[in-house]
Amino acid sequence: MTEAELVATALATGAAPGLTGSARGVVHDLYTGLREAVRRLLSGAGGNRMGGYGIRVLDAYETDPDVWGTRLLQVLTGSGVEADEEILAATHSVLRAERRTSHITVDARGAQGALVGDGTTQQNAFGR
Repeated sequence: MTEAELVATALATGAAPGLTGSARGVVHDLYTGLREAVRRLLSGAGGNRMGGYGIRVLDAYETDPDVWGTRLLQVLTGSGVEADEEILAATHSVLRAERRTSHITVDARGAQGALVGDGTTQQNAFGR
């Protein structure tokens, strides 16, 4: 996945309506920072001269990501996001926060054992 694709994914994650409560607040705050950093880059503050078109695509993407997703990715690909440390750090923050706030539902009826979560280990000893 390219840096532009990562930024687009983080923008989609932050704008998604599925998060609720405090999880929504944390991700939304990080998303707002990312969106503003991308807006600055597209407006030319970061040396990019994408100007009004890039900002219009960013705004339109927020209202209709299904229609504007491809154009946003094209704008991001030509914008220099891969060299912008602030945007990349904000992107990773949004994606990490969303992953931490996600919930997994497991139906373990009839299971002899279950292992759920990141970084977990399991040791089985059969035939003792």
